[in-house]
Amino acid sequence: MISTRHLRETTALAIPVSIGQLGHVMLSVTDSLMVGQLGAAHLAAASLGHSVFVLLLVFAIGCSSAITPLTAIAAGKGDHDEAGIVFRQGLLLCAFIGILLIGAAWILTDFLDLLGQEQHVLVLAAPYLRILGFSFLPMMIFLSTRHFIEGLSWTRPAMIIILLANAVNVGGNWVLIYGNLGMPALGLNGAGYSSLLVELFSAVAIFTYVFRAKRFRRYQPILQFRSINISVMRRLLRIGVPSGVQYMLEAGSFSFSAIMMGWIGATALAAHQIAISLASVSFMIILGISHAGTIRVANFVGKRDGEEIRRAGVTAAIMALGCMSLAALTFILFRTELPKFYIDDTSVISLAASLLIYAAVFQLSDGMQAVGHGILRGMTDVTVPMMIAAFAYWVVGLPSGYLFAFILDFGPEGIWLGFVGGLTTAAVAFHIRFHRLSRRLFPPSPAETAPAAR
Repeated sequence: MISTRHLRETTALAIPVSIGQLGHVMLSVTDSLMVGQLGAAHLAAASLGHSVFVLLLVFAIGCSSAITPLTAIAAGKGDHDEAGIVFRQGLLLCAFIGILLIGAAWILTDFLDLLGQEQHVLVLAAPYLRILGFSFLPMMIFLSTRHFIEGLSWTRPAMIIILLANAVNVGGNWVLIYGNLGMPALGLNGAGYSSLLVELFSAVAIFTYVFRAKRFRRYQPILQFRSINISVMRRLLRIGVPSGVQYMLEAGSFSFSAIMMGWIGATALAAHQIAISLASVSFMIILGISHAGTIRVANFVGKRDGEEIRRAGVTAAIMALGCMSLAALTFILFRTELPKFYIDDTSVISLAASLLIYAAVFQLSDGMQAVGHGILRGMTDVTVPMMIAAFAYWVVGLPSGYLFAFILDFGPEGIWLGFVGGLTTAAVAFHIRFHRLSRRLFPPSPAETAPAAR
């Protein structure tokens, strides 16, 4: 069902995306490390502001991600005009969403006190979140342009820009947080302004690249914008909004699980944070494979080649299973050593080592559900997957985690059992739907259904 060609081409798309995702993680890590030098209150405020920002961010990413499959489908059909229209309309829509998200960030700052945090933390977090909010407009310009060129199977430019953005972030933080090179020391707000600078740099860099590169001129990226194309806008919203909601559902379920872990105690919450942090590293690789699966499947949807659609989907799934199996094995073999990089508290290390065993199983389910969502998005199927995700995370995952942890008294491990249950439900449902839908929309050819020669 898979071929060397599929493995090679999917890998070539996935690696730059994965590196780019790790680059995004490093932006947050760098901010935490440099803000941490200001003290615990500033770090807590940064964590609070960023937690609210991320809920809006995942919605933004989901909305902009609609550009990738629609561009890839147009490219598969060889329709350069349609691909250009998707980009121009997507850019306009994403810019509008970016403006709305700026307003949402400002409004949410007025409700931070409902989260029950200490007053001196709230005083620091509110202006920080407002500053971060302004980054949504350039961020959406970057994301829309990135998703366009990645839909055309060009994934390296965004990776390079994100890596350069990390250097901009370090320099911006050094100058604006601490007040170097004659600038005033702005503290946590300086980190916010630095993040805004990073997004402006990224947007200008990728937009300049697309506008100047000869390979994109056939798509007339900006000069031929005429009017709002209602049909294309509807397609973008039909894919983007459910994707954004699904990302929020997933992120929200993980956030609420941390709240439940806090009910058990500080040791449990610290161990949980370590296990989640380690799991997030391997997940960045899976996001690359998932995104590559979206592009590959969408290309063959444009060509209306059902057999290749299924080959692309199965290839992405097998790659995810292989990568996550290695991650699971690493977690099991080094479960007592990995937590020591985070803390020297023996009780936290012991519990984190126990959670990493569950994380090993969690990895397999998480990888398969992420890729399942990606290949379904390549077929522009997002509404039913959104409902599957809502059921898997909020009806299966969280309630079963509560049942195991608090009713059956499994403790912290019970919450992770809930993770495994919810993610496995999503993974199985996504892949069953992919194969059924692909066969219904693109029936197998006689050659594909013929028995293998003996």
